[in-house]
Amino acid sequence: MGKRVGVLMGGWGEEREVSLKTGEAAVAALEAEGHTVTRVFAGPGLDRVLRTAELDVAFVALHGRMGEDGKVQGLLELLELPYTGSGVLASALAMNKPFAKKLFRLHNLPTPQGYRIGREELALLPERHGDLGFPCVVKPACGGSSLGLALVHDAEALAPAVANACRFGGEALVERFVRGHEVTVGILGGEVLGSCEIATPREGFDYDAKYKGGTSYFLPPRLSPTRLANVESLALTAWRALGCRGYGRVDLICTEEQNDFVLEVNTLPGLTPTSLLPKIAAQRGIGFSQLVERILGLATRDEAGVTELPALTSTAQPTPRRAVVG
Repeated sequence: MGKRVGVLMGGWGEEREVSLKTGEAAVAALEAEGHTVTRVFAGPGLDRVLRTAELDVAFVALHGRMGEDGKVQGLLELLELPYTGSGVLASALAMNKPFAKKLFRLHNLPTPQGYRIGREELALLPERHGDLGFPCVVKPACGGSSLGLALVHDAEALAPAVANACRFGGEALVERFVRGHEVTVGILGGEVLGSCEIATPREGFDYDAKYKGGTSYFLPPRLSPTRLANVESLALTAWRALGCRGYGRVDLICTEEQNDFVLEVNTLPGLTPTSLLPKIAAQRGIGFSQLVERILGLATRDEAGVTELPALTSTAQPTPRRAVVG
C-alpha cells in the first residue's frame, strides 16, 4: 500500500538548486511507485508545515548545510516522523569534514593530512599551513557539491582560496593534495552497492565537473578486483565509523602507488540525472524508481525510548553470608 510521503527539498543554503532537482526526481519516482507525495519546500516555518502535512514518512532530498548536517533530522526526530538517510549525529559528523577525519584516523583509515581554519584565523594561515606544502586542496569544512573547492598551487593563492571557502559556513579545511583516481562507493542498506571512477579533464571534481558535463565515468573503476575490494572495504568502514544508516556515498582517492585515501562520506547523495549513486545502482540492474523505493523502505528514526529490562531468571543459588566473629 502506498504511503503519504513528504519530499523535503530546496532548503536555505547554496545547494538549493541541486536539492530541487533531487527532490523533483524523487517525487516522480515515488509517484510512479504508487505513493501519495507532497512537495515540502524547506525554509523558515518548516516545522509548522510538517506538523500539518499529515505524512507517514519524510524523504529528505536536501543537500548541504541546514539539510544534511543533522538540523532537519533533529526536527524530524522531535516530530516523531520517520525519515530517509542517516540520523542526527551521523549527519552532523559527516558534514563536518575535520571531525569526520578524526574519526577516520581513530579507525585506522588513511585520509589526507590537513587542518581546519576559521574565517577569524586567516592571519594565522602561514603558521597553520606549516610544511603541508603545495599543491593543496581547500574546501569548506561543512558543505557539499564541491562548492568553494579550490586546488591551490602556491602560497600567494592560499589566503584567497581559504577566504572563499570560509564563505560557506565560516570554516575551511586545507588538505594535502593527493594525485590519483577519484572513486566513489555507493552504500545501500549497510552494504556496498557498487563503485564508480570519476575522470575529469580538470584537476579535482569541482562543481562544474559535477553538474556541467565534461566528466567520464567508469563502472566498475579501472582497478584490479583485489584493490577494488580493499577500496570498498575502506568505504564501508568509514561509513560505519560515523554511524551512518540507510544509504550514502563515500569518496576516495586511489593513487598510482597503490595507496587509497578516504576523503569524505556523503549521507544524502544527489539523485539528479547526473548523480553518481543512480549510476552505480543502474550498473547493478537497479532502476531509478526501484532505488528511490528501496531508500524509502529504509526510512526510520533514532531509538529515543527507554527499553524495559528483561526479567532476571537465574537458577544460581545465593551465596550464604559469612558470620562475623567478634
